Amino acid sequence: MESIIISGMPAAGKSTVAEILAKRLKLKAINVGDIIKSKFLGSENEANYWDTYEGFMAVKKREEDENIDKSVDKAVLKILKKGNIIITSYVMPWLSKHGYKVWLEASPEERAKRLAKRDKLSLEEGINIIRRRDKENYLLYKKLYNINLGKDKKPFDLVIDTEKLSPEEIADIIIKNIKDKIRIKNKK
Repeated sequence: MESIIISGMPAAGKSTVAEILAKRLKLKAINVGDIIKSKFLGSENEANYWDTYEGFMAVKKREEDENIDKSVDKAVLKILKKGNIIITSYVMPWLSKHGYKVWLEASPEERAKRLAKRDKLSLEEGINIIRRRDKENYLLYKKLYNINLGKDKKPFDLVIDTEKLSPEEIADIIIKNIKDKIRIKNKK
């Protein structure tokens, strides 16, 4: 099976949807952010790391040393090429020639609500974190790869507005679209 790459802005539902897909399709899910996070923490366990002061400082360090991201991305590209995996990543849709690429769309307000609920924060704190993460991620990936994160949707096979959908419904849509793509490919 072709790899599945799930992308979207922070708190769009990437990890949650990837976990559901992994269970349903009996595939392994890898979160590229967790791999990068482990370079700073020695583990990937702190769920809201990127929303903390330490996480913001790690982004600054990644801006200064582009080899951090580029070495991880190079390894992930090799994994994607093999297939049979689900990857959540901000940049893989632009970097990889392989994989079925999905963008999960959600407004900053909706993502802030999700983040606030997930991390037990006030909505105002969630809004501030989303604004900061959106800006810093955009600048980081613009600098590293000249990607317009959140604006350029050209690499994607599927874009899903997740505002009013549950993670299970999103997974259903992805699976249906992949099956349709396979069916079309087999008819040729």
